[in-house]
Amino acid sequence: MPQASTSRTCLAVILAAGEGTRMRSDKPKVMHEIAGRPMLGHVLTAVQAAGATRIAVVVGPDRFDVAEAARGFAPNCEIFEQRERLGTAHAVLAARPALTEAVDDVIIAFADTPLIDAATFTRLRAPLADGAIMAVLGFEAYDPTGYGRLIVEYGSLQAIREEKDASVEEKPISLCNAGLMAFRGERVLSLLDAIGNDNAKGEYYLTDAVALAAGRGETIAVVRAPERIVQGVNDRAQLASAEAVMQERLRGQVMANGATLIDPPSVHLSADTVIGRDVLIEPNVFFGPGVSVGDRAVIHAFSHIEGTAIGQGAQIGPFARLRPGTELAEKAKVGNFVEIKKAQIGPGAKVNHLSYIGDAVIGAGANIGAGTITCNYDGFDKHLTTIGAGAFIGSNSALVAPVTIGAGSYVGSGSVVTQDVPDDALAIARGRQFMRAGWAASFRARKTGKVQG
Repeated sequence: MPQASTSRTCLAVILAAGEGTRMRSDKPKVMHEIAGRPMLGHVLTAVQAAGATRIAVVVGPDRFDVAEAARGFAPNCEIFEQRERLGTAHAVLAARPALTEAVDDVIIAFADTPLIDAATFTRLRAPLADGAIMAVLGFEAYDPTGYGRLIVEYGSLQAIREEKDASVEEKPISLCNAGLMAFRGERVLSLLDAIGNDNAKGEYYLTDAVALAAGRGETIAVVRAPERIVQGVNDRAQLASAEAVMQERLRGQVMANGATLIDPPSVHLSADTVIGRDVLIEPNVFFGPGVSVGDRAVIHAFSHIEGTAIGQGAQIGPFARLRPGTELAEKAKVGNFVEIKKAQIGPGAKVNHLSYIGDAVIGAGANIGAGTITCNYDGFDKHLTTIGAGAFIGSNSALVAPVTIGAGSYVGSGSVVTQDVPDDALAIARGRQFMRAGWAASFRARKTGKVQG
């Protein structure tokens, strides 16, 4: 596969100014997520992995939210604003200050094409190192209707013909325009500034750069990519379609790296999910952003996990919920119908059944009985519960934070613990059991009107 020279400098201009009215959303189109990451974030991640050291992001008027999101993925990116909607070439020229600085390659990408990967951007740059003034990304369309056709003659692209302008001979062409382009840096402004707006909408179209360059006798390369990689997202149905493709890609990477997914289509991954070797993932598991899973861990069915680090050999679920800030050490166990939030579970510690552990530190080998909860919130602030190594918390206990349960101590079942418990102590905090013989029979008799003889 051809590769762009690592010695060539690269500027990526990401167009993120589209309104996306077909999304029927108050949120900017490029902020809608695929695999837990905004579409804009996917594109920024890919271009940087392809060697772009400078990033320019073109946003719509007053879109501070989009600019902030872009900086989250490319902290040093430059933000430019397109105040008027005057076409794609006009959008690129909004980043003119970045384009005037010396650079070897310029990539033009769209923030609503989240499936583009680094390898595709690298291949798009490669012809520039071989002398082409431009490279255009194309795809073989299953149905080319509605797409711009790529007109290639003698091995060089001559024009991009829109559907309405295509001749009878050109309409059957299946090689179509994906929209993404790369330019030689020293020539990009001369081409963009030559684009006119002599069309029905009075707009400046980036695709017109092809005919201009061809008219100057320049070489324009076409780089092919699979249709599914270049698909854009304009509505909710296309968003779902892109999500499906991304999930298939992520699952394939996880399994290639040595994890077992018993029912791959039922497992949902985030773009940043990290799964170790020999991990077993049962059906219907959801991984939100910020999850890492150590080697040999087992994730049982119907678990929901986000913002969590899971240690080697740990066991999760079934029906477990791990929320952000959770850290599970090696061989820790979190069982069915357990919720954990912002807690550290030590090596070999067990939280097996029907429990809530929030804002807590649990030591190695501790055992948390069924129905135990940490009462971490007083209506204003969150407070910490600390449970020492080897402690045993009896079932149906409430630990009222802030509180410390010492190492090796026992808490009797049904206790409400409000004071610290020393190491190796027994704490019982419940009412004394009272019994009255025969009371139940007398009660039933009174209620049914029967008098005992």
